[in-house]
Amino acid sequence: MKILILSDEVVEAIYSPRLRDHYPDVDLVLGCGDLPFYYLEYVVTLLNVPVYYVPGNHDKPNEYRADGSVVRQAGGCEPLEGVAARVRRPLAPGPLLLAGLGGSLRYNAESRHQHTQGEMWARAVSLVPALVFNRLKFGRYLDLLVTHAPPRGIHDGADLAHTGFDAFLWLMRVFQPRYLVHGHSHVYRRDTPTTTRYHATAVLNVYPARVVDWSWRLV
Repeated sequence: MKILILSDEVVEAIYSPRLRDHYPDVDLVLGCGDLPFYYLEYVVTLLNVPVYYVPGNHDKPNEYRADGSVVRQAGGCEPLEGVAARVRRPLAPGPLLLAGLGGSLRYNAESRHQHTQGEMWARAVSLVPALVFNRLKFGRYLDLLVTHAPPRGIHDGADLAHTGFDAFLWLMRVFQPRYLVHGHSHVYRRDTPTTTRYHATAVLNVYPARVVDWSWRLV
């Protein structure tokens, strides 16, 4: 199963008529925030696979189209903000178990998608009943945690706006997803770490696009 993961930037090669040529065998698309609805809609239209996404700190609640209409979510895509979801895997006996927590650490009052550490803890704890249900039904809590911001101390920055969340560390320790994928931390140098192991979880900075092969190969 191949998963295309996007974050923070409209990539020319993806927002292109040749998208299917570049990614012919993608089974699932995940958005890690700060992506316009039209971009996600373009991807789901051309690839015709499930698309799940969380918001970033710069995302607005509404997007306005040229005809004056107001759009509140990406058409054809599934919001993953604060919820758990199950996605069918081709030729696999069980589903892929997802959960999502968008937004960044609060650094001003201008965005609804900024949270204090305490607020993110509360949002993380709210996922617990769904994760326990997964454990009882499928034998594991979570496969893939989709976030916008990184965990505290992993791929985050020294400034307040780019500090990661403590609650994500707890979620990884306790519920052991195979991956945590995030954006928010822009990468401009080749020597910047973008894959870090934390207990049983591989933390991936996907900015601006990355493909994960569920057999554990990273592309």
